[in-house]
Amino acid sequence: MDAADPIAQQRAEQAVNALFSRDKASQALGMRLQGVGPGWARVRMLVRADMVNGHAVCHGGIVFALADSAFAFACNSYNESTLAAAAQIDFLAAARVGEELSAEAREVWRGGRSGLYEIVVTTGAGERVALFRGRSHRVAGTVTVQE
Repeated sequence: MDAADPIAQQRAEQAVNALFSRDKASQALGMRLQGVGPGWARVRMLVRADMVNGHAVCHGGIVFALADSAFAFACNSYNESTLAAAAQIDFLAAARVGEELSAEAREVWRGGRSGLYEIVVTTGAGERVALFRGRSHRVAGTVTVQE
């Protein structure tokens, strides 16, 4: 699908905004949608004091959650209900309290009911914190009501 297609872009925005409005976990972690398009999404989050582990760095599960949310928004951007089937993450650098993290998800491949997405998590300075790869599986239904 062409990312320049205004109908596809509108569909992506509507689906992702609807999904985010119901995503209490992402909201509780302070995530903010920064951009969306067909097969693409960017989410940001400030690392808070309650997100660090015993080494005073952002807990890996929090970094994973940020990447996973960007993944969810990207693969649901076609307004087809889609869930994670598998995911893996490589941690590259530590993030600390006060740093803003950004997760950018991009579709690598999509066919049938499956898709592959790569998500890069970076600091505000552009340093890579993690690389995440997710495999999606489309299930019945849509994210929003189709008219």
